[in-house]
Amino acid sequence: MLSPRDREDTRSRLLAAAETIVAERGVGALTLDAVAAAAGVSKGGLLHHYRSKEALLTAIVTRMAEEMRAVFDMLYAAEPPGPGRAARAGLVWAFHKPPEREARDLRIAAALLAAHAHDPALIDPIRAEHAHIRALMMDDGLPPARAMLLMTAADGLFLAKVFSLWEPSEALARDMEATMRALTVP
Repeated sequence: MLSPRDREDTRSRLLAAAETIVAERGVGALTLDAVAAAAGVSKGGLLHHYRSKEALLTAIVTRMAEEMRAVFDMLYAAEPPGPGRAARAGLVWAFHKPPEREARDLRIAAALLAAHAHDPALIDPIRAEHAHIRALMMDDGLPPARAMLLMTAADGLFLAKVFSLWEPSEALARDMEATMRALTVP
């Protein structure tokens, strides 16, 4: 019998395998057989943890929402209290991701697109986290329109990268961040 830690390790391997399949080959390649093989687990072992593709997608999105909350909360806590705190945390997230976080965020985006394509309701946990961040921004001591402009700009930069639309040069990114950071002062 597996220990609770072994069960959690297996779940984590299954979710990581599913995310990788979606990121590298698209949602069409996400099958229970493919996930089991990629994770080095029998299909029966996968079904013990996730009874369907939808259950697997739900678990992926839930894990991503938890990660999203943890990262934003960490960035928020690192900013000095006062007006613009949430907006500044959002700018750090948008402009200063370590390479491993950047790669992880792109994998998250691919998995979210897959989940949304399967059933738009599956991304409700992400919608809830986005609403949480939006609420912090709206209650950040900045004019609400300015706070939402900053959040929308950061979201737009992320989506431009996700869809390979464009990416600012280092100089332009610095100028954009400086311009946006000036808007975090009431």
